[in-house]
Amino acid sequence: MNKLLRLLFASLLLWSVGPAHAAAPAASQTPFVVPAVPALGVHSYVLLDARTGQVIAQQNASARQAPGGAAKLMVAYVVFQELQAGRIALDSRLRVSRVAWHEPGARMFLSPGSEVTVNDLLQGLLVDGGNDAAATLAQGIAGTRSSFVSLMNADAHNLGLGNTHYSNVTGLPAPGLYTSAMDMAKLSRALLTQFPQYAHYFTQKRFTWDGITQYNFDKLLWRDAHSEGLEPGYADRAAGFCMAAAARHGHTQLIAAVMGMAPQKGASLDQNLNALARVSEVLLNYGFSFYTTRELYKAGAKVGELRVNGGAQRKLAVGLAHALYVTLPRGEYSALAAKAEFSGTPAAPVAKGQKLGEMVVRLHGKTLATAPVVALQSVPRGNLWQRLKNAALDWLHSQKA
Repeated sequence: MNKLLRLLFASLLLWSVGPAHAAAPAASQTPFVVPAVPALGVHSYVLLDARTGQVIAQQNASARQAPGGAAKLMVAYVVFQELQAGRIALDSRLRVSRVAWHEPGARMFLSPGSEVTVNDLLQGLLVDGGNDAAATLAQGIAGTRSSFVSLMNADAHNLGLGNTHYSNVTGLPAPGLYTSAMDMAKLSRALLTQFPQYAHYFTQKRFTWDGITQYNFDKLLWRDAHSEGLEPGYADRAAGFCMAAAARHGHTQLIAAVMGMAPQKGASLDQNLNALARVSEVLLNYGFSFYTTRELYKAGAKVGELRVNGGAQRKLAVGLAHALYVTLPRGEYSALAAKAEFSGTPAAPVAKGQKLGEMVVRLHGKTLATAPVVALQSVPRGNLWQRLKNAALDWLHSQKA
């Protein structure tokens, strides 16, 4: 037996390998100074990165205010869910009720008793801002407008929109109808990331229905070639104008949500909407000027090796199931510190994809992003010989330490 163990130890010395470590940017001592956000003249705002969800700038982000027509973003979210689930299709035809036809405010100019496709209704909703289109979609999907509002509030809860509640499908002033800049930005992010196949509805500049051409209220579509649309809104003079806006420069996509822009005295609706677009543009350009989004790890990339107790092999490769991106000030990449953190040594069997730890990315001590570290391979429980071999190798390493 002693001879067998000596031969085993000798072979293990040749077989042993050191741990692999994930490459991480070197730390920098002097933080990059980012200037303050320019004065925007609004009550609240949020600027975040669509891919990472990281908030770049905010002011009164949780303050509750009436969303006006921007409430139609949640109408679109519910409709997109129904489409994705296959319960309706873009060519499904929904009947226009007299109730929908009578909705006040912005209109698609639907005719009562007619049947209109979901595709056309979505354009009437998001380009024209049509309240009749919103009511027709709501009744066609949920039976009644109030039932559809229940779906809107359920989705707001599921998305973690803690400062949002809907009372109707149009955004017209009503008790209990409110959202916040943070919630509006989060909803916009959910729309763009969960339903990219429908993103073109937000960038459409005009829509013609029944011989009437109407133009999108989002004036940023004309001001900025990088704009990816979303929705402006107006509730009343007290709440003012609000807007959710997205834009993309290269691989970086930002979302700005502004609320509480007071109507300009003596200005027309178009002039106010252009002023709203300028405010959103300033906030977006601030983000693009001073921040960037970088990919740190690709999906499936190995970031290291981890010891396994009782396995058929002593170590297993670990990495990230999904690509890890971070948003940070320009010039600060070298200051990032990425570290894989584990709570202990896993015991076999280990399944491929099993979460074993967490990758934590910090900038000057502040956590920017986290992501699960998973097993990149399966490790079954070892037989007696394999377990003895691994135990012997552990003993050898302990003697070296």
